Amino acid sequence: MRYTWLDEYCLGKPGAEKDLKEEWNWFRYMVGGKMFAAVLLDRDDVPYYINLKLEPSEGEFYRQQYEDVIPGYYSNKTHWNSIKTDGAVPDELLREMLDKSYQLVFAGLTKKRQKEILGE
Repeated sequence: MRYTWLDEYCLGKPGAEKDLKEEWNWFRYMVGGKMFAAVLLDRDDVPYYINLKLEPSEGEFYRQQYEDVIPGYYSNKTHWNSIKTDGAVPDELLREMLDKSYQLVFAGLTKKRQKEILGE
């Protein structure tokens, strides 16, 4: 996987947690118990996709711009997108996409839960 910074980047977000969903063989990054990104592993534990959430129109735009962005693998294909881990999506763009995914999921949490995560 060429995005070696991804784990540290995702876990650097407020309230971010990581687990391994063993039955799927996915490392999930979550905030408030809700997934905002995942690294999908094959049978040999090699990453092959990164899943993240985007606004539907934005996801469609990136799918048209980059052949390495496809509708979410084993996910809701309207809201979730998969990025090939050895593809040509620039690092800075993937960071922006991860930020947007985190923000979308965070905004869906209750105001109370948001404040707890932010320490307010």
